Amino acid sequence: MDGGSIKAVPANRASSIDRHVGARIRERRIMLGLSQQQMADMIGVTYQQAHKYERGINRISAGRLYEITRVLNVPITYFFEGLETSEDDPMNPRQRMCLELARNFASISNQRHQEALSQLARALAAQQ
Repeated sequence: MDGGSIKAVPANRASSIDRHVGARIRERRIMLGLSQQQMADMIGVTYQQAHKYERGINRISAGRLYEITRVLNVPITYFFEGLETSEDDPMNPRQRMCLELARNFASISNQRHQEALSQLARALAAQQ
């Protein structure tokens, strides 16, 4: 009929995108030191729903994704970064270690200890 028809996205590709977006949400949440429960409370859903978002089991509506961007303080494009290259790639050990480091750093309540750890990381990086 018209030349501007929209092609449907195959279901398996859409679910891989959902998983990618969910993984990015999880990564950012961990970087900020938030639990799933805390994030769920902040975006107005149950813990179970937040868990399903992060696993890519449930799709996230545009309005909910906008709310998540506000809570996690990132632009909406953050959730789609790396999508073209990482289709279903599992997190490598270095990425996992960086996320764990960010989570542990965020859980340090003593400001002086955080600063000392930050200085240590800078010093070690400078030795490379």
